[in-house]
Amino acid sequence: MGKTELLIPAGSLEVLKTAVRYGADAVYIGGEDFGLRAKAHNFTLEEMKEGIAFAHAHNCKVYLTVNIFAHNEDMEGIRCYFQSLQQVDIDALIISDPGVVMLAKELLPEVELHISTQANNTNYATYRFWHDLGAKRVVAARELSLAEIKEIRSRIPEDMEIEAFVHGAMCISYSGRCLLSSYFTGRDANQGACTHPCRWKYAVVEEKRPGEYLPVREDERGTYIFNSKDLCMIEYIPELLDAGIDSFKIEGRMKTALYVAAVARTYRKALDDYMQSPEQYRQNMEYYREEIAKCTYRQFTTGFYFGKTDSDSQIYDNNTYVKEYTYLGMVQAIDSEGCLVLEQRNKFSVGENIEAMLFDGSNQLLTVQSIQDEEGRPMESAPHPKQILHVKLDQILPIGCILRRKED
Repeated sequence: MGKTELLIPAGSLEVLKTAVRYGADAVYIGGEDFGLRAKAHNFTLEEMKEGIAFAHAHNCKVYLTVNIFAHNEDMEGIRCYFQSLQQVDIDALIISDPGVVMLAKELLPEVELHISTQANNTNYATYRFWHDLGAKRVVAARELSLAEIKEIRSRIPEDMEIEAFVHGAMCISYSGRCLLSSYFTGRDANQGACTHPCRWKYAVVEEKRPGEYLPVREDERGTYIFNSKDLCMIEYIPELLDAGIDSFKIEGRMKTALYVAAVARTYRKALDDYMQSPEQYRQNMEYYREEIAKCTYRQFTTGFYFGKTDSDSQIYDNNTYVKEYTYLGMVQAIDSEGCLVLEQRNKFSVGENIEAMLFDGSNQLLTVQSIQDEEGRPMESAPHPKQILHVKLDQILPIGCILRRKED
């Protein structure tokens, strides 16, 4: 068995560095155009260069999503975009559209081609088709079971890789191809502008009684009829490996550095533990469950991996996340006084107990001893997001370490 890749999302340069520090083998990012997360921060060419240099220095790969379904008016822009990428040392392109694949082969022939889940990759013949076109890897459709993936593995060339989502939000549409957003708002999910109408609350209106809303109910639990639980496969690492999956993919290019750090670190430890000793993996299961639950999430499901989904895969009474921890900031530097320099993200105060997420998987509970602003003025609390602070804790922490607080 070769090393299984842990592939982590990064919606910004800060999050990319976080993913790398907390255990990613590879990260996937979006440029400013032609990806399916238009509302993410996304990367300029200069940010790509910096992020790739950082990742490569830590033996981590970077993949770029160019996975829209292109219309005629997109093609010349994509050609120019690929020409600009000739100066960027990207490791692979993630593409859905066959026409875009042909442009990539023409303009970036040395870059690996990975076929996005958006391309509806549900059978071994499709994998072979993409292999014949030069693809190194195909991302499995979300609708596949582990048994189906295992059969695909047995029927495709040995040098072809299978990537599959193991954690994160599930899309209500088939392989992510959705028209709801375009229909309701004019923003096309297949062009990267999804407004997530599957999370909205719906009602029925009778045409002769406008304004009188009749709730949509499958039963008395509620009305969020499209609202899937989040995928979580942390308890099924052996089954994923047995199916022949080469890359474990985490969903979430819109997520915070705190989320990325928690998920990356937990899956990293679970994978490493299992490779070292299946018994050690089983013994640490409660740790994995506790740590993964410290992310924001919408309850968990195993998706389609063990067969068709049922009513238990949906959440009917709300569309909000479970949130147990708040992101406070990330260590950017250590000043001459031994204080941590960080850009504050949420309020915290002197005397408060906060938690440091260490890179080895452990957590350190620390007390805030003092806070100063950039001019050295003491502060009792830090109420302003994005403010640069100098914070004294019980101990000095490494650069890039995430600070969080447990909520009551």
